[in-house]
Amino acid sequence: MITSKLTSKAQTTIPQAVRRHLGLKEGDMLGFVLEGERVVLCKPLVPQPGAVAEMAVFNEWESEADKRSFYGL
Repeated sequence: MITSKLTSKAQTTIPQAVRRHLGLKEGDMLGFVLEGERVVLCKPLVPQPGAVAEMAVFNEWESEADKRSFYGL
């Protein structure tokens, strides 16, 4: 298992092995799939129309300005 520490600002570094495995580079979007007590990190294949509604789980993204900014991503 590869681990990463959460900072006081709820940020983490994605370990190099994971970035390499997913082919991630700066500016890439990340997907989070909730599966019970697990969260799966993935590289989204195509933008999902309901992405704004799914991001509402994160309270800091609930403003109308954020919804407009993230719409269609």
